[in-house]
Amino acid sequence: MKGFKFVETAGADILAGCGGNGCASFRREKYVPFGGPDGGDGGRGGHIILQADPNVDSLIALYYQPRQHAENGGKGMGQKRHGRNGQDLILKVPCGTIVRDETTGAILGDLITPGAQLMVARGGKGGLGNCHWKTSIHQAPTEHTKGEAGEQRRLRLDVKIVADIGLIGFPNAGKSTLLTAISHAHPKIAAYPFTTLQPVIGTIQYDTFTRLKLVDIPGLIQGAHTGAGLGHTFLRHVERTRGLVYVIDMAGSDGRHPADDFLILRDEIGRYKAELLERPALIAANKMDMPESVKLLKEFTKRTGRKPIKISALNGTGIDELKRVMAKLVLSE
Repeated sequence: MKGFKFVETAGADILAGCGGNGCASFRREKYVPFGGPDGGDGGRGGHIILQADPNVDSLIALYYQPRQHAENGGKGMGQKRHGRNGQDLILKVPCGTIVRDETTGAILGDLITPGAQLMVARGGKGGLGNCHWKTSIHQAPTEHTKGEAGEQRRLRLDVKIVADIGLIGFPNAGKSTLLTAISHAHPKIAAYPFTTLQPVIGTIQYDTFTRLKLVDIPGLIQGAHTGAGLGHTFLRHVERTRGLVYVIDMAGSDGRHPADDFLILRDEIGRYKAELLERPALIAANKMDMPESVKLLKEFTKRTGRKPIKISALNGTGIDELKRVMAKLVLSE
């Protein structure tokens, strides 16, 4: 699975289809010179519907095409023929998409479950044909009505990724390298902070029926819970994960002690939303191929009371064990 431009927020100007106009016509057949009104009704305009699709990971389609218009209904015809209903426009969005009315700020829906649908704009009703106005004293009515306009809205869509595992760590902890090693995703990797500026999604396929979806949360910094370093933007993706993996640079490459990194990350997550601390979690002690990591790991265990899984995302050491424990972490719930 390759990396892609992840768009987590998008606006959309949507317009449902207008209803078709009703028809004013009269029955005209041989030997029936004074046939009555037979104008049919107009068709309904197409609705606009959002649908959660597990195969869609980004709002990139709406980002580049924010204006969406459903099909108008067809006009009514003679012989009381009903106009064709406009085709509904179904827009597929990622699972975990929150939909708001941009004008009022009201939340219209939260599409979490695959296949869940939300009608965000209703098509206009079709107009009435002149046959509806015929009475005993009004035998040849010409009255008919136009179709109603479709609903128009300005939407704001925000994605909170629904994933099995969230990878959390400081910039340069090696999360992107780890994601590549365990899922064959291809995020941008380099030796400077904030290489990953957007969440990257990968999948581990264990067997025919078992797979885990992972999200690499961009590197957090101290103060993330207040929004520092785009902290709020990043942390919201933690909310809908089933389990967390703290990726710790056990070599202390950036001059911080690994134990401090772990404690700061826990503090930031707890300050953002305390219940996230109760989520199943494990620690991946990364960069164990570095000579200084052995000493720092002992100090880490002593200070935190936690026993991490020792890995090297760079050379693949411990990756199979980590994958096994991650599956157990979330699939045994």
